[in-house]
Amino acid sequence: MTKQESVDFIIKTLNELYPEIPIPLDHKDPYTLLIAVLMSAQSTDVRVNKITPLLFEKADNPYDMVKLSVEEIREIIKPVGLSPMKSKGIYGLSKILIEKHDGEVPKTYEALEELPAVGHKTAAVVLSQAFGIPAFPVDTHIHRLMYRWNLTNGKNVVQTEKDAKRLFPKELWNDLHLQMIWYGREYSPARGWNLEKDVITKTVGRKSVLDDYYKKKKS
Repeated sequence: MTKQESVDFIIKTLNELYPEIPIPLDHKDPYTLLIAVLMSAQSTDVRVNKITPLLFEKADNPYDMVKLSVEEIREIIKPVGLSPMKSKGIYGLSKILIEKHDGEVPKTYEALEELPAVGHKTAAVVLSQAFGIPAFPVDTHIHRLMYRWNLTNGKNVVQTEKDAKRLFPKELWNDLHLQMIWYGREYSPARGWNLEKDVITKTVGRKSVLDDYYKKKKS
């Protein structure tokens, strides 16, 4: 199977499995999405979705958020982990949004990545999901799948993102990255992986990945 045939098969399969694509993080506007994505670092979407309503009940915009202290924010978001760093980030970025952006979330990588605790992946998620700007955020699921599917040799998410953007049509990026996240969780997880259920990897997978899987199964 050629690379292009693999790409076509992946797109077709993902569209069949996920004709309607759920958004992993609950939010109502760009600001609440930005906060939710920031909170999701090294946490689960399920946990974040339980905590964000508690935070947004007190402050769902930057003007109300800066009325809270960093300590108050930290107390609310403690269950998602890394609360010292995340609470400072939430307070700090809210302050900058007010001072530099009239309380609005900016629509460029550069402006977003200048905000405290906002990295490239967070910026990409906000651009794609809040504003519909083509982006291909790469999380651990997409990084794993791109390698398993023999679409990247990237040792890091930066290279994987470049390869994803090169291989997949730009108009599909925003849907595709979400479809891949769901697929990775449901059919091709890092742990407890059952290749028989993972139709894409079984069809287009990297030979070394398939060989390793069958060796482990036999042992």
